[in-house]
Amino acid sequence: MTVSLPVPDTEGIYTFPDDLVRAHQEWTDHLVKRHRSHDHHVIELMAPHNGRPHFIELRHPAGRPVLAIEPHHDDFALSASGTFLAHPRPLTVATVFTRSTSVHPTLEDAYTAEDVVSGLRDREGAAALAPLGATRVLLGYKDADPPYQPYSQDRLEQITDELRDVVDAHPDAELLAPAAVTRHPDHLLVHEAAVRLGCRWFWEDLAFWSTYALAACDQHLFRARTGTGTGTGTTMATELVDITDVILDKTTVLRMHGSQMHPARKMYRPIRHAWTTAADLPTGTGTYAERFYRTESP
Repeated sequence: MTVSLPVPDTEGIYTFPDDLVRAHQEWTDHLVKRHRSHDHHVIELMAPHNGRPHFIELRHPAGRPVLAIEPHHDDFALSASGTFLAHPRPLTVATVFTRSTSVHPTLEDAYTAEDVVSGLRDREGAAALAPLGATRVLLGYKDADPPYQPYSQDRLEQITDELRDVVDAHPDAELLAPAAVTRHPDHLLVHEAAVRLGCRWFWEDLAFWSTYALAACDQHLFRARTGTGTGTGTTMATELVDITDVILDKTTVLRMHGSQMHPARKMYRPIRHAWTTAADLPTGTGTYAERFYRTESP
């Protein structure tokens, strides 16, 4: 089935989400029919907060395993899930900060305690990764509370040691981690830990696009971090992955990771960023993309 994909106009930040909702519903209707006809390649997912059913094709990983180290339950789904929907590989996702009190403001009365919020975020993370057949490793740390402060060296050392055990348990896996083009201390810490563990492949932090894309100081941070490296004497070369063919499935993944978001269009911000990223693609290769960085020796 071919679904007409939305193309943002100059006011796409306002009109694009409605077009994406329409296209996603058409795709969902098609998958529902396949599921009802007992097509076992299509699985049903339940959005953790509202229990709404969604449908997606189950992926069949192949090739070299990947160990993705993410700060929070949603970071991999936001920033790299399209790539792995398009090119499935055996995947393990290690989540460092799995305890949280951060929930959408409209739900603060319903999710009032850390264990309740953390449980919701955990279920969202599991649902988002289910189509990829990913194995999950949860480290159990509490995420940073605003106003954000620099992470401590003691915590960096402790988390690095724990992640080293995870890396050692996956000796054949390629490491993937956030590029940390943001000031969030959890992202900065995980990035530094991953670098210490030999990671050379990083995803762009799409959740923070609205921050560093608009503020001059954050644009400077973005260029500094991706242009001059991370203090290890390396540079980071841009790598774009065309995810046009799976953009509607990524929309389903975003509905899992952000089942608490209201209105639903708020969870499409990474899709809008994928459109801006795609402007860097060679002509004719696609509309949507995710951006990664690989380090190179000087």
